[in-house]
Amino acid sequence: MPKFSARCCLSLLLVLPGVCAASAIAIIPKPQQLVIDQGSYRLDAHTTVDAPGDARAREIVAFLREAVHAQTGIQLSRGGSAQGIGLKLDPSVHGDEAYRLVVTAKGITISAATDQGLFWGVQTLRQLLPLRHAGMADIPALHIEDAPSMAWRGMMLDVGRHFYPVSFIEKQLDLLSYYKINTFHWHLTEDQGWRIAIERYPRLTAVGAWRTEADGSRYGGFYTQQQIREVVEYARLRNITVVPEIEMPGHSSAALAAYPQLSCTRQPVQVAITWGVFKDIYCVGNEATFTFLQHVLDEVVGLFPAPYVHIGGDETPKDRWKACDSCQTLMHAQGLADEDGLQSYFIKRIQKYLAGKHRTLIGWDEILEGGADRNAIIEIWRGEAEGRKALASGNRIINAGPFYLDSPTAGLGVKKIYATDPRQGYADAPTGLFLGAEAPLWSERATPLNAESKLYPRMLAFAEITWNDGPRNYADFERRLQAQYPWLDAREVNYGQEDQDLATFHIAPGLHGGWLLQTTSGLPGLVFHYTTDGSDPTQGSPEFTDTLAIQHAGTLQVMPFRHGRAMDLATRFTTVGNLAAGKPITYARPPSPHYSGAANTLDDGLLGSDNFHDGQWVGWEGGDLDASIDLQQPTRLHGIAVDFIQQSGSWVLLPKQVTFYVSSDGQHWSQLYARTLKVDAGDAHPLVQRIEFSSPVPISARYVRVKAENYGPLPPDSAGAGHNAWLFTDEIMLH
Repeated sequence: MPKFSARCCLSLLLVLPGVCAASAIAIIPKPQQLVIDQGSYRLDAHTTVDAPGDARAREIVAFLREAVHAQTGIQLSRGGSAQGIGLKLDPSVHGDEAYRLVVTAKGITISAATDQGLFWGVQTLRQLLPLRHAGMADIPALHIEDAPSMAWRGMMLDVGRHFYPVSFIEKQLDLLSYYKINTFHWHLTEDQGWRIAIERYPRLTAVGAWRTEADGSRYGGFYTQQQIREVVEYARLRNITVVPEIEMPGHSSAALAAYPQLSCTRQPVQVAITWGVFKDIYCVGNEATFTFLQHVLDEVVGLFPAPYVHIGGDETPKDRWKACDSCQTLMHAQGLADEDGLQSYFIKRIQKYLAGKHRTLIGWDEILEGGADRNAIIEIWRGEAEGRKALASGNRIINAGPFYLDSPTAGLGVKKIYATDPRQGYADAPTGLFLGAEAPLWSERATPLNAESKLYPRMLAFAEITWNDGPRNYADFERRLQAQYPWLDAREVNYGQEDQDLATFHIAPGLHGGWLLQTTSGLPGLVFHYTTDGSDPTQGSPEFTDTLAIQHAGTLQVMPFRHGRAMDLATRFTTVGNLAAGKPITYARPPSPHYSGAANTLDDGLLGSDNFHDGQWVGWEGGDLDASIDLQQPTRLHGIAVDFIQQSGSWVLLPKQVTFYVSSDGQHWSQLYARTLKVDAGDAHPLVQRIEFSSPVPISARYVRVKAENYGPLPPDSAGAGHNAWLFTDEIMLH
């Protein structure tokens, strides 16, 4: 990187007022070298912009003019002048993305060896502009020498599980570019949706882009090829490369729903409506699979000029290949030891095809299974061991594992990201093999409504550590981060909190009946709107700030709002009358500590949602439910009911058998009811099933006991075969 001139170093040492003025500079990511000089440059309508005459420079000038006008209201003058803003190509600035920014009382100069560097210099200049509209703006005199520490500074958006409109994506590209993120990884296909139009295969979007949800509604969407081109061009103008991901051979349910002949069974497959790993994948033993994928990739590379294509390659169950005659024939003909070898064959064949299209294959670290060609780039998500394995094979790597932004902010906040070294474990990587890092946002629970609260402000910390790997000073970063919030507010960005979740809820039976809902949030201006009829709240719905008393059983929906905008999906609470509410409960075998809930989760009058992570479901891995409730006095009962959940893709299955007992002393039990369930471990549909007993004649009992037998080891043809099934229940209801 270019060294400071003696003048700049001397300025840093001698101009104390200028050094103090550095505290007013709040650039993210932090420049590699920054010196504040005395004075300022006055930018106004007389300011001109002078730049090279090439097409890209003209685009950068147009971008600068528009940005200055939007932020300050100042319309820069046409023409060039030594007293204005000068953009200069200067080979003495070393680095493809490096730039030099000098502000004096006489003018502003941005120098770089490439157009990329000129653009990043413009983005830094934007961060020196005031937010207010006025006839003039004073830019502090300074000297910046800057270049990124890492070549790959990426963000991944999964649009397969939830669809994001073009307007949302372009807004994110604006934000990412502002903070010098240079790669947008667009995860376009998944089990739950195929999002890119392929003209040769129209059923990919006619069928694969849509799914029928559990409530019968139709959900989906896709991008036309024209929209793809518009997004790619929008990103190019902002110095961002768009890398498409077309998943293969796994995570392909949506494609197989459109063209089932590409699966090993050739039987109909549904577009998935649950999350997880599905056993139907592209058939490696069918030559038509490769013809199809090559035709798809032909259209993909025609839409994306990036030198890379991501093919996923992760979470590929081999069950179908093991049972497929043509796959086994291929495996033996190729002299492969096992199905991992088949995966390697699949990946290498696609890689060779892409290489013929002048594209480099990127895959998640599972493509190392069976061996990957050293020319492939490996994206690491499962930890350092996989990264070391890739480096040992001579592969270039991108580190994504520490930066999964779908993780709760409480566990992966701004401070933790800032303290994370993307090179941790790879400091000794051979030159050129460590490319950089990426922050993925998987969208199982991220939609256009709440995605920004997951992305920001954490992406700012990520941008900082991938651009500048110098000494860390969190207090200084926090100061600069605080200065970014007015800019984010002006762009209506629904950012979340720095180191805790947007909002946490605690609901429990009230002291005098009903329930009390308490919320915790540190985000200024956050209010909660709610409904009691099951509908999603709006800004016009009743509101509260931290505590809400609930008097009657029913369905409560709560949604956080800020600045009049919804910030997150609605949180649903379903309350029921329960004679067991608040009574002591004991377990013969404790539930998993990860899914144990509060002390009285199974008799607090609260039903779980369709998400077993919501804190209302209590779970056992491989074990049985055996719970006893002490009603503390003889009680007349008319019935007992218990809910169980099944999500086979997450290894959660209904129990084999459920039995209800009552007792007067807690020692001697009488069986009231038993039911054996027929459990289909291969059914991917989410299911909540209630097991219920009713008696026309009241039953007197002090103790109630519920036993449920775990399904046991998952069958060979299911996701997670051989692992123990999970058993989840959410409430023991007595009436």
